[in-house]
Amino acid sequence: MKRITGGYFGKLLRVNLTNHTYKSEDLPEQILIDYIGGRGLGSKILYDEVPPKSDALGPHNILLFLTGPLTGIPAPTTSRFSVVSKSPLTGTVGGSSSGGHFGINLKSTGYDVLLVEGISDNPCYLNITDQKVEIKDASHLWGKNTDETTELILIETSPTAGVASIGPAGENQSLIASIMNEKNHAAGRGGLGAVMGSKKLKAVVVNGAQKTPFENKEVVDDAIKQWRTFVGEAPLTKDVLKEYGTPALVKVINHYGAFPTNNFQEGVFNDADSISGETFKELYFVKRKPCSGCPIGCARVTATPEMDGKGPEFETIWAYGALCGVNDLEQIIHANYNSNKYGFDTISAGNAIACAMELYEKDFLPKETKFQIKNNLGRDLAFGDKEAIVLFTELIGKNEGFGKDLALGSKRLAEKYGHPELAMHVKGLELPAYDPRGFHGMAISLATNNRGGCHLRSYLVSTEALATPFAINRFEAKGKPGLTKLYQDLTSTVDSMVACVFTSFALNPDLYAQLLGSVTGIEQDGRALLKTGERIYNLERLFNLREGLSRDDDTLPQRLLNEPFKSGLSKGYKIQLEALLDEYYTLRGWSRDGIPSKAKLVELNLLAENSELSA
Repeated sequence: MKRITGGYFGKLLRVNLTNHTYKSEDLPEQILIDYIGGRGLGSKILYDEVPPKSDALGPHNILLFLTGPLTGIPAPTTSRFSVVSKSPLTGTVGGSSSGGHFGINLKSTGYDVLLVEGISDNPCYLNITDQKVEIKDASHLWGKNTDETTELILIETSPTAGVASIGPAGENQSLIASIMNEKNHAAGRGGLGAVMGSKKLKAVVVNGAQKTPFENKEVVDDAIKQWRTFVGEAPLTKDVLKEYGTPALVKVINHYGAFPTNNFQEGVFNDADSISGETFKELYFVKRKPCSGCPIGCARVTATPEMDGKGPEFETIWAYGALCGVNDLEQIIHANYNSNKYGFDTISAGNAIACAMELYEKDFLPKETKFQIKNNLGRDLAFGDKEAIVLFTELIGKNEGFGKDLALGSKRLAEKYGHPELAMHVKGLELPAYDPRGFHGMAISLATNNRGGCHLRSYLVSTEALATPFAINRFEAKGKPGLTKLYQDLTSTVDSMVACVFTSFALNPDLYAQLLGSVTGIEQDGRALLKTGERIYNLERLFNLREGLSRDDDTLPQRLLNEPFKSGLSKGYKIQLEALLDEYYTLRGWSRDGIPSKAKLVELNLLAENSELSA
């Protein structure tokens, strides 16, 4: 029988906020072997512990902070952590990850997992070390932004601690609220900050001195050296991301005619140069600030004449920029700073603002709502309004005026005003900066993503636009369903280790398996690792199915399916989604309705052979 020899402490800390109690629990070894950690382990615990159809903001939902077996070892990009819960925005399995150093701080407490359940009567925060666990009053922190909260907590606890907190958006249970750590790193998607707010949990503070255990240092060091070599030599991780950070993608995606502009009405932003990575570096860049131990260093410290902070990333520049028709990079940066301090997802917020701009321009809003917006702005709302993105990010954060509608996300905003077709989302989660009309692999990837409109769990843009690790025809349907499955399964394991997805620009499944095996003692090859990823992906699918999702939810907005671009390099192409979906389901071993077969679940050890399928 396989035995784990390193990578884990084997401990879960369960905190009940209803009665302010806590206890340490052993993690079964087989669960760690089957689900690794991070996203995979979190999805398994969520599936087992949260009753079907539970209110995501109610007492039966749980909130999980998780590390992986590589957390705390000196391998590139392994300082991250995962947050898993049922998403209040989508109703799906919700998961997000974040960088910085919080993940290492959490692992140093001697716990692999923090599970938070129940709801506190009053605001509180957790202070966890390898010596003690405290549930402390946070009444004096409630209402403060994430910068203020972090600074005060570090004074109250330890200046070396990791702090993950929510801002006013999370307190107000905005459905697009994020969990922010080290002020500017975000577990951003799916509204998990609202879950934290619903539990009256203002922050989690972690600090300790425990070191990730492993037995054979020489073998681990050799595997880490290989990782560093490959990450250090791959063009994207060696040069591009170091030089310009993620904003390097602005001109690339715009060139392909698939840079969503004016709420996905167009694919080319004529002012892309003004918000490009090159302009960003020239005007507002201060210095690189890598996550702990990361050789890539894509994160940027920035400053304008009025403020300073961190970011924005590519997706944020796009969401507050081209998507809203805005070409003023300084105002985009200010909107990003607002989003971090108030604590909400920039992709969802930008989509909601762009949706509101189209609703306003097409006269779909009631007179009183238009009057309110016009009164706030001093003019009519239109695409390209640079002051609007700053104002609206403030209103979202404060939950005031029209900001209350925007804080619901674009799906509920568009539904409220009778035009759901104007919300660009999948399963309720707003789409990212890659229009699938220009990247047909991303079309099937986005449509079938378990958490909704997310690009990070099957980043086929790497092949369709960046020729990494190879180039493919972005309009060719052949092979795309299989490639989507491969990327989804691989990313499931990367997220579960918990490593940065950017390492996939440099590493292959065998290299991931080699380092994981060297630390845990469970030797396997890339094929076996991908099988673990397939198990995780299918379990997430089962969670979504029992929550009521179906094949009908594996789709894209009708605009993207029925309205080809009229200009640019993606002009005229249509997505044949249903045919792609049929092939994808067959490759997955799912029925035509998207339900995993009993044989597939038995194969993945998700169902005993003599059990009945209940999903």
